[in-house]
Amino acid sequence: MSDPFLQAALAEARRSLATGGIPIGSVLVQAGRIIARGHNQRLQRGSVIRHAEMDCLENAGRRTADFYARCTLYSTLSPCPMCSGAVLLYKIPRVVIGENRNFQGPEACLRARGVQVEIRNDPACIRLLADFIAAHPCAWHEDIAIPSGPAAGG
Repeated sequence: MSDPFLQAALAEARRSLATGGIPIGSVLVQAGRIIARGHNQRLQRGSVIRHAEMDCLENAGRRTADFYARCTLYSTLSPCPMCSGAVLLYKIPRVVIGENRNFQGPEACLRARGVQVEIRNDPACIRLLADFIAAHPCAWHEDIAIPSGPAAGG
């Protein structure tokens, strides 16, 4: 992987894993510079919304629509519907995805709304999350809102 921004997102994913979280990372880039970094913190913070992309956008702070219209969001994993909605809301024109084999979000919806979506299917991104899913299937199912058994409904 030679893309320094995807490498930075992968470093964030590893940071999440090292702190007890789900290994997904994201960076927001504008004009060749990382503006913000984030990683999945749902487990660490007990949060319902701190996916990597949402954490990254939160860490970017309050910005104008014009600012986001000049950014690229990098994520080690295909953004879920919630994170894709944030991309659409803030009109981020480009999303670079490290991998979409372990999970594929609504990429077609992003494309249909004019977002340039680039999928790398980077082996390091794939392996990091696949290993986590194998070791922690319940945490993974919770993260992507898949019921994990009879008790899930109640």
